[in-house]
Amino acid sequence: MKLATLCYIRKNGRTLMLHRVKKRDDVHEGKWNGLGGKFEPGESPEECVIREVREESGLRIRSPRLKGVLTFPLFSKGEDWYVFVFTASSFSGRLTDSDEGDLAWIKDADLLKLNLWPGDRVFLPLLKRRGHFSGKFSYRGGRLAGYRVEKY
Repeated sequence: MKLATLCYIRKNGRTLMLHRVKKRDDVHEGKWNGLGGKFEPGESPEECVIREVREESGLRIRSPRLKGVLTFPLFSKGEDWYVFVFTASSFSGRLTDSDEGDLAWIKDADLLKLNLWPGDRVFLPLLKRRGHFSGKFSYRGGRLAGYRVEKY
């Protein structure tokens, strides 16, 4: 089982996205994702997302808002992944280069036009609504085999 975070940083109608094109053997190669990554021992979801955003972008987010939890059964290397999804609009610092890919501010209206995981097209619109969500996304061979989303 893997625990991870994802953060969608928003400012002036744009969202900071990471085009995963630099890391070898990356399960996300060529996809656009939010920022985030795996927990380190003892971290809370908030501590993890703040650290991961800083490491991947140089930005220091404040007050990340938990929007949902995603479950990916047997996603990578036969392991279940549980991902805490956050948004953030308050941050400081300057963008730096990322070891994982290229960072870009994408117009919110253009997000769903990017090369995303199919399940991302389902949950990304939920980031704008009030409340929380929980989603379970099953992939086989990189293809979305099924999903279920609950909105709260």
